[in-house]
Amino acid sequence: MNSTAIFYRDRARQAETDAAAATLDNVRDRWTRAAKAWDEMASRAEKTAERRSVNEEAKLASEMAEDD
Repeated sequence: MNSTAIFYRDRARQAETDAAAATLDNVRDRWTRAAKAWDEMASRAEKTAERRSVNEEAKLASEMAEDD
């Protein structure tokens, strides 16, 4: 997992902790929405990193094939 996704997951866990500690409904809802948003950003960052890796591998394979 890349460092950006790890950061986003950490923020999501912190937002979940804050939501659990909130005594007001609107504050709890805000932290819950924040946790969901952080998780979604982490998922996107992971997918982007995976696509980047696949693209780089394909590019290297293509370059190696051209050299032959």
